[in-house]
Amino acid sequence: MQNPERNPWKTLSSEVKYQNPWISVREDQVIRPDGQPGIYGVVDCRVATGVLAFSEDDELYLVGQYRYALGCYSWEIIEGGAETGEDPLEACKRELQEEAGLVAERWEPLGHEIHLSNCHSSERGFLFVAHGLSHVGATPEGTEELQVKKVPWREAVSMVAQGNITDAFSIMAILLYDRQRG
Repeated sequence: MQNPERNPWKTLSSEVKYQNPWISVREDQVIRPDGQPGIYGVVDCRVATGVLAFSEDDELYLVGQYRYALGCYSWEIIEGGAETGEDPLEACKRELQEEAGLVAERWEPLGHEIHLSNCHSSERGFLFVAHGLSHVGATPEGTEELQVKKVPWREAVSMVAQGNITDAFSIMAILLYDRQRG
């Protein structure tokens, strides 16, 4: 009997078609699972990181920003990408300071590695929860014009249910943590 988890694809060649500091797009010449030749386009990304940052009053910090690709404003958890070789937790610490101007005393992982869009992207994500926050001042990147707000935890969960938070990574984080809290 054949192993159902084996790789049924055969890669013949791979060529980067586009690259910038955040992504690269490659086209692979393949033999498909049905034995026919084909192509597969893959977007390779940095490791994604996300932080559920909580105030002492159990309020969640959210970041609002205009998302160019979708042409709309988005409220999200604090997110970013790890630099090449950067540990995901260290990237979360950096993003928390850059975007919200905060540092945390306590960190805990939330769940496990998440594959964010595995049909066309190699992007992997890691989520963390941060407590014991102190303000140190934000230093957003030049590509970011951010608003930061705190919302009560139950309101954040409601924002997901009502479609006011539409970012998939944020939704995953909020619902995973809500389930964990019971």
